[in-house]
Amino acid sequence: MHDDAQALPSPELEGFAQYLINERNASPHTVKAYLHDVEGFRRYLAGQGLALDAATHVRVRGYLGILAVDLGATSRGRALASIRAYFRYRIRTGQAEASPAKMVKSPKLPKLLPKPVPIDELMAILETPSEETVLGLRDRAIFHVLYGGGLRVSELCGLDLDHLDAKAGLVRVMGKGRKERLCPLNPTALHAIAQYGARRGELLATARPGQVPEALFLNYRGGRLTARSIARHLDKHVLACALVRKVSPHALRHSFATHLLAGGADVRSIQELLGHASLSTTQKYTAVSFELLQQVYDRAHPRA
Repeated sequence: MHDDAQALPSPELEGFAQYLINERNASPHTVKAYLHDVEGFRRYLAGQGLALDAATHVRVRGYLGILAVDLGATSRGRALASIRAYFRYRIRTGQAEASPAKMVKSPKLPKLLPKPVPIDELMAILETPSEETVLGLRDRAIFHVLYGGGLRVSELCGLDLDHLDAKAGLVRVMGKGRKERLCPLNPTALHAIAQYGARRGELLATARPGQVPEALFLNYRGGRLTARSIARHLDKHVLACALVRKVSPHALRHSFATHLLAGGADVRSIQELLGHASLSTTQKYTAVSFELLQQVYDRAHPRA
């Protein structure tokens, strides 16, 4: 059984967990998030002496109303999506005839455009990690891959040595829904990986519990890096650059897409590179590109 399914919040959700893993091909992160959300709804109903089977659309709305006290629209929307997925599973397995969540509208989400990092600042971040230490070389390689290949940070964490084809300039990535894609890497990113690779063995020199020798990017103990660790290392280097903005690992992916679009790449090609299932997800970058164009116009045009 999957690791996340071994620590289910309640026995009622065991079958749902297996459905997510085996039929939906959900990632460990998605399984954990869905189970957490549905378990929260189950506890809400239990507090009223009700089981999940007794849920109605009124109860679902009531639960979302309670969540609104502490959570924003995005988190409430995810909770509703999890509850909907649970009842779809129940219907599919013949345990329910209808979904009480079907009649509930999703919270209206704010239209937030991704914020790319200006090229000069991004270049400074890429060059900040030290080339004298193995951890500095590792961080430099990580940032070059996130920006040079447009990877999600979770995808980067999952990379193994055999996922990289340096000769072809490609890396094999396992994306959302366990969909595999090939991402090209530029020569600078490949060089950064090669520099790190030459000293990577230092992180495995002392045998320690939890080491993952097949992982491409290792922590100082030789284990696989986590998304949280990468974000922390990036924060450190952004601070060293004396930048006032907050830069997340995902901002490097946003910058990858925005800079490609500004350079003339078409939206469908960017969709493939990012691994987006829907073109509409990628099209938000056209709005970003136009917004940047307006800023240039406002600064440069004498009548602006």
